[in-house]
Amino acid sequence: MPRGGLARAAWRFGPAFLVSVGYMDPGNWATDIEGGARFGFSLLWVLLLSNAIALFLQALASKLGIVTGKSLAQNCRDRLPGWLNLLLWVAAEAAVLATDLAEFLGAALGFSLLLGVPLFEAAILTGVVVLALLGLERYGYRVVELAIISLVAVVGVAYIVELAMIRPALGPILRGLVEPDLSGGRLFLAIGILGATVMPHNLYLHSALVQARRPLLGERAHIASQHLDAAVALNAALLVNAAIMVTAAATFHGRGPAVTSLAQAHAALVPLLGGLAAGAFAVALLASGLSSSTTAVMASQVVLQGFLGVRVSLFVQRLLTMVPALVVIWIGVDSLKILILSQVFLSFGLPFAVVPLVWLSQHRGVMGEFANRRATTVIASAVAALIVLLNGLLICRLLAGAP
Repeated sequence: MPRGGLARAAWRFGPAFLVSVGYMDPGNWATDIEGGARFGFSLLWVLLLSNAIALFLQALASKLGIVTGKSLAQNCRDRLPGWLNLLLWVAAEAAVLATDLAEFLGAALGFSLLLGVPLFEAAILTGVVVLALLGLERYGYRVVELAIISLVAVVGVAYIVELAMIRPALGPILRGLVEPDLSGGRLFLAIGILGATVMPHNLYLHSALVQARRPLLGERAHIASQHLDAAVALNAALLVNAAIMVTAAATFHGRGPAVTSLAQAHAALVPLLGGLAAGAFAVALLASGLSSSTTAVMASQVVLQGFLGVRVSLFVQRLLTMVPALVVIWIGVDSLKILILSQVFLSFGLPFAVVPLVWLSQHRGVMGEFANRRATTVIASAVAALIVLLNGLLICRLLAGAP
């Protein structure tokens, strides 16, 4: 551990920032932009609620990893029956694939918009750059963290530029944060936002990442530092997501044809706000896609190794998980629809990660003195029930033909 108070404090930060990348990935962009463009500021409250749920669940995941020295996936393998463990692994891998599809596609769109190249060629370039980022691991894990945190900073700066140009009114934003509304098709998008914000693979990844610092800190100090890490990182992600939705609401809502793709959103910014705003959009999308695609591959390795005890090279995993995105791009499926559907799918996968996490984190045989208190378990159970209820409600409305 570095010496000096400031250096020690900075050294403890990192795991939650890697996790936070998934909270502002291109899947979030798709749901945030559609939400703002279609419904104005009225879904900002969903972002706020989703972020609160994410903070709570990530705190449980990091505590589980710190106390047990094992990831959520490893704890599931140790404590659950084989058939259930297999089911959870399939659900986790499916969630990772859906995540990576959105993130990889977003990075490819960013390259395509910036360089003016066809999307398929941009996708190949994306794969090469992500492999290079993963290659930084040979110089130490901290180097990977800093590289990804730098990309996240680019996203934040780009949206500061856009908000400065738009200067949205504060009143409608505040109303959108405190007045819940799920009418008129908002439910489908709200669940997409929930799936884009609270991501199953991040629970597995966070429980594994915190262990890199585990031997050098006492358990209580480590838990406290990781909770602070998560509070800073995830609230920063909330600000980015809110900025994306606010930008879309202020720029596109009620102004002409609906925005139906990220490329269309980029093109529409030029006449409305100028080339600087459009350029900032493309750069931020690229940085978001590259960073989140990198962490998705890391999460895939954690899931595979944790549930099955099998370790596959990050490079091999990257090559394998590129295939679905390349197929989608090759056949020309609408990118925004794919991104939003992938986030709804992630929301359906959430209970398969959340329920085991709640059960393990309250289990005294697993957590000892750090087992959740009764109040924490009640809140965690309520969160899990809310997620299942929302997904069930969405299914009923879809079957009724009124999403």
